[in-house]
Amino acid sequence: MPDQEAAKNPEGSSSSAHNVASESPAPSPPVAYPSRHSRKPWIIAVAAVVILFGGILLWHYFSGFVTTDDAQVDVHLYPVSARISGYVQAVNVTDNQWVQQGAILVEIDPRDNQVAVEKAQADLETSEASARALNIDVPISSVDTASQLRFTSSDIEDAKAAIAASEKQVAAAQAGILEAEAENVKAREDVQRYRLLLTKEEVPKQTYDYAIAAAQSDTAAVAAAKADEAAALQNVQQARSRLVEALARHQSAEAGPQRVASTRARALAALADVGEKRADLEQAKLNLGYTIIRTPVSGEVNKKVVVGLNVDPGEQLLTVVPLDRVWITANFKETQLKHMRPGQRVTITCDSNGRSYHGHVDSIAGATGPVFSVLPPENATGNYVKIVQRVPVKIVLQPGEDRDRELRPGMNVEVKVYLR
Repeated sequence: MPDQEAAKNPEGSSSSAHNVASESPAPSPPVAYPSRHSRKPWIIAVAAVVILFGGILLWHYFSGFVTTDDAQVDVHLYPVSARISGYVQAVNVTDNQWVQQGAILVEIDPRDNQVAVEKAQADLETSEASARALNIDVPISSVDTASQLRFTSSDIEDAKAAIAASEKQVAAAQAGILEAEAENVKAREDVQRYRLLLTKEEVPKQTYDYAIAAAQSDTAAVAAAKADEAAALQNVQQARSRLVEALARHQSAEAGPQRVASTRARALAALADVGEKRADLEQAKLNLGYTIIRTPVSGEVNKKVVVGLNVDPGEQLLTVVPLDRVWITANFKETQLKHMRPGQRVTITCDSNGRSYHGHVDSIAGATGPVFSVLPPENATGNYVKIVQRVPVKIVLQPGEDRDRELRPGMNVEVKVYLR
């Protein structure tokens, strides 16, 4: 087409060509584009940066928590046992029933224990009566002993004084005897002399008669003096007998303090017996109270006892599971504990229902799990192989996390502890 137009209009074509030639710009140099081989290092560098940054982000994410699936739900089980022996007359709960703290679980027949309480009460009253009587006897015995000591001491002094007076009477009577015998001898001699004089008619008969009367009077005086001596000796003997009796009574009275001490000791023993009987009564009342068995905590019941069973002290009857007090025991590897601290946030996933629960690290056990086992391992045998140990970590749920009590002791859970 342009050739035809140029052929038809040669002038116009030449002019237009001249115009085009005169108006077109000067040709520019060719643009040099980078080849495929020159872009490859940049792509590799960008990819390396992206991978490094992504690796840093992943490392930062995964290093922010530690997880384990070796974790279980734990709780303290409360065994309920009998404290006395007896016949089970009522069981007020069924298996897996929820009970509140203090609820009556089992009732043991109380009649034997009621009889024991009444007997202990009677024994206590008898012991108290004996103690009161002995406590009254103690002051009475003390007063009697003091009075007896005073009286016997006075009797001893009186007996000694009577002995002294009687001995003086004996001495006086013996002096009187000597005097009377001397007078009697003189009177008999006078009679003999007056008799000779009378035969010679040198004295009147009246004088002789007077001498005989005087001699007879002196003889009677000797007899009277001897009678006085005998009476005085008898008084001495009686006074000495009274002294012996007074000494005996005094010796008996001196034993009074020992009797008072003995009475006081019996009174103290009676008081001790009262205390013992009172303790027996309290024990009997306690045993009567033990016939009613109550739950120590709120929880679900796992029972073994049935009506009609005869139980012994210490025999376990039921177990109460306080589901409101569960926690998680997670066994972490020792290599995972480097940054773990109490108080860190925890997420727990339960295998049974798939739910997630929130809690926090409460504490870390003081030793690895095998150390608490019945037969802990002994590595000092020459065959030591290093094995990563696990340490129990106690995790407590946040309040209100398990309102429906779906977490049951022994369930498996997965635990994630956030270290940051």
